[in-house]
Amino acid sequence: MELLAFVGLLAFMGVLLAGVLIRKKNIHIWLPDYLRRKIQGHPCVSDPTHVMFCFVDHYEPQWENRDNIEKERARVDRWCTDYPKNFSHIKDADGCLPKHSFFYPEEEYREEHLSKLSNLCSQGFGELEIHLHHHDDTAENLRKTLNDFAEVLHEKHGGLPLHPETKKMSYAFIHGNWTLDNSDPHGRFCGVKNELVVLKETGCYADFTLPSAPNPAQTKKVNAIYYATGNPEKSKNHDTGKDVEVGVPASGDLMIIQGPLGFNWKKRKLGFMPGIENGDIKRTTPPSFSRVDNWISKHIHVKGKPEWVFVKVHTHGTQENDMDTLLGEPTVKMYEYLSTKYNDGERHVMHFVSSREMYNIVKAAEAGEVGNPGDYRDYYLGRPKNCA
Repeated sequence: MELLAFVGLLAFMGVLLAGVLIRKKNIHIWLPDYLRRKIQGHPCVSDPTHVMFCFVDHYEPQWENRDNIEKERARVDRWCTDYPKNFSHIKDADGCLPKHSFFYPEEEYREEHLSKLSNLCSQGFGELEIHLHHHDDTAENLRKTLNDFAEVLHEKHGGLPLHPETKKMSYAFIHGNWTLDNSDPHGRFCGVKNELVVLKETGCYADFTLPSAPNPAQTKKVNAIYYATGNPEKSKNHDTGKDVEVGVPASGDLMIIQGPLGFNWKKRKLGFMPGIENGDIKRTTPPSFSRVDNWISKHIHVKGKPEWVFVKVHTHGTQENDMDTLLGEPTVKMYEYLSTKYNDGERHVMHFVSSREMYNIVKAAEAGEVGNPGDYRDYYLGRPKNCA
């Protein structure tokens, strides 16, 4: 009896501890939708499954060094030197190189850095997009900030495409500090409740911020591609939304393209609590074959088109501690694994895509297009000048 009581006490304590960790890591925010999707399962797919792989970067050369231009230059130069050297031998099913989407912070703009990155993009290694950190902002100021920076990226660096109808600069967006649409619970790091609408008005075609877990700005909705609708009376309007669906017209202010979110059972806390798998790549969470499998297993897709799977992972690429991982063997092996196991032509076909290309392929799926998704890289938004 004493043994049973002791075992029962340990089990009870384990449940309590798990509950504390779940709250501490804000897992309670997204766990219900994650479990719902797990129970629901994925639609049956006839081989092959096409995988769109997108690597987005919160690219911040001034990270912790705002007054050290030489350190900034060294960070950018290393990317421009090592990326072509280490990844040029890898190709996807369409003959494309690994593509890095550089989301560059408006508040850290330096012409020389963007010129170097633009040249790297012109070699087929990626595209430029917009990143922004702001606090206590207003809709009017945000609108001007985004319009001005989009013009700079387009006019000076050839870095953004033009909308086919409005002819305005179009861009993808990642919010600094994860707080899209004023989603921090304490109101920090944004200030604009109706940010989704401002983004749409200034030419944003999709947001790539999520997932943000374990940050409390994480949304309830996970592992999805959906439209969110702004509301000037409330924050975090992208907490829920309508899934992008084949044959269904766009419904909302802004498309949200999420990366994978779930659990990593090979990285446990206290021996029993799984780590959070959020697609973040850095020295302490390097890419691995099991992580790649985990990402693809989330089966993020346009509703009604399960044979096209979208995987978006992220990093902060200019932090010295992480560069050996991002520009060296761990990430090289990740891409080699993607271009072999997930590119056999029978079960899987691999497509390395930029954020713009991922959006275009999502729009092609929404429109009911069929065949090779690689044919739709420029489906709606054409290539920027530096990628011609």
